[in-house]
Amino acid sequence: MQYWLFVHPLLSRVHRCSERGKTRPVAADPSCSRACCALAAGYFYTEWVTDSSATPLSPSPADFSFDVEHRLETGGAIGRTGAPLGRAGTIHTPHGDIQTPAFIPVGTKATVKSLLPETVGQLGGQAVLANAYHLFLQPGSDIVDEAGGFGKFMNWHGPTFTDSGGFQVMSLGVGFKKVISMSEKTHAEAEVIAKTKERLAHVDEDGVTFKSFINGDKHRFTPEISMQIQHQLGADIMFAFDELTTLLDSRAYQEDSVERTERWAVRCLDEHARQTADRQHRPYQALFGVVQGAQYEDLRRRAASGLAGLRGATATEQEFDGFGIGGAIEKTELGEIVGWVCDELPENKPRHLLGISEPDDLFFGIAAGADTFDCVAPSRQARGGTMYSSSGRINAKAATQRRRFEALDPECDCYTCENYTAAYLHHLFKAKEMLGSTLATIHNERFIVRLVDQIRQSIIDGTFVELREEVLTKQYGADFAREAAARYSA
Repeated sequence: MQYWLFVHPLLSRVHRCSERGKTRPVAADPSCSRACCALAAGYFYTEWVTDSSATPLSPSPADFSFDVEHRLETGGAIGRTGAPLGRAGTIHTPHGDIQTPAFIPVGTKATVKSLLPETVGQLGGQAVLANAYHLFLQPGSDIVDEAGGFGKFMNWHGPTFTDSGGFQVMSLGVGFKKVISMSEKTHAEAEVIAKTKERLAHVDEDGVTFKSFINGDKHRFTPEISMQIQHQLGADIMFAFDELTTLLDSRAYQEDSVERTERWAVRCLDEHARQTADRQHRPYQALFGVVQGAQYEDLRRRAASGLAGLRGATATEQEFDGFGIGGAIEKTELGEIVGWVCDELPENKPRHLLGISEPDDLFFGIAAGADTFDCVAPSRQARGGTMYSSSGRINAKAATQRRRFEALDPECDCYTCENYTAAYLHHLFKAKEMLGSTLATIHNERFIVRLVDQIRQSIIDGTFVELREEVLTKQYGADFAREAAARYSA
């Protein structure tokens, strides 16, 4: 028999349950009298185990679901039906629940850089997102599969995400390495490929051929290969393989790309169904379709509505379990674009906004209907000494921090701010000590995780407008906060 194993890491209590719906760590089985089920939900983790002597329990889409619990009644976008798009809810996965809205820390190579997995949980991270492209190249998705999936590989017991690898194939392929330009004004059209760089990725109807940024080896990603890799990586939530475009691509190319991404999505659904049927030893992995369309409303709406009703060509019952909102987005248009997409997507499925973590973007994204977010920025900026704070950015390396013998952010409840001074952080960065990156990353990740948690609570309490004004005023000034409020004042 395949069943869920609930383990309390401190008391080593075990509770087994084969009935779906009673396996979620945030809602312990009320019919069970064991001590483990009486303990706080946060202490549990789940593990998929096998008992060959009993009837098998096959992985099923029923193991993944989403509940909308509260709506953003004021201060957010309104859909065409007249209902608010912003909401708070819960995503149920085989490895635990995710209270939404939620920020998902990024562990690109099965590690949030400089942090222990246990630390990610302690700072409030509910899930971790890893990168299919990077784990495919190193150590290899087959090795991660043998280890039991990337969550078990990195000793993370909560929910997990993997992206399809499409962003990295294209962004590294055009030579910009870490990012794709999000502004049409940043680069001339001739600079779609970074100067002095060779194009490392080539798109055709079947997929993408690319060279490894590590050693130059040639590889091929197709929708089927991406699904196979992500099933090996074993995440609770994974994304369909899509083509990422930049804002510099022509309208005609954006149209072709949206259509190609939808054709690839059908192939992803079919391969996902095959992999699910073949891999009975693992829990169900949810598949999210990715909405592209750049800054064009008609393309975004067409892509979203198309994916919402899509089924596999051979797996005619297979549909997407949720949706990602991807592609290059003008920052000033983020809220509006997310609103177009969410207005077309089904209400009962979660929506993930890829690559977003700035405080203003989080407010705009949540107001427009996004449920979860991920981004490497909090950890990447932390390693360079750029710190979030309740009053705006702080450069930990600046001379002003040298004799500042108080917490970097007195309003922050993170481990770093409760135990170390800004002067100590300044010293660590100047001395190039590794601890500096760790303490800074703890702070930045906690700041963003906590902010999104506060936004969730404000939706529940009906104080979203007040929280947005307070946070945006402190971060960007009163004029910016008033402008943000005006977008939803109609």
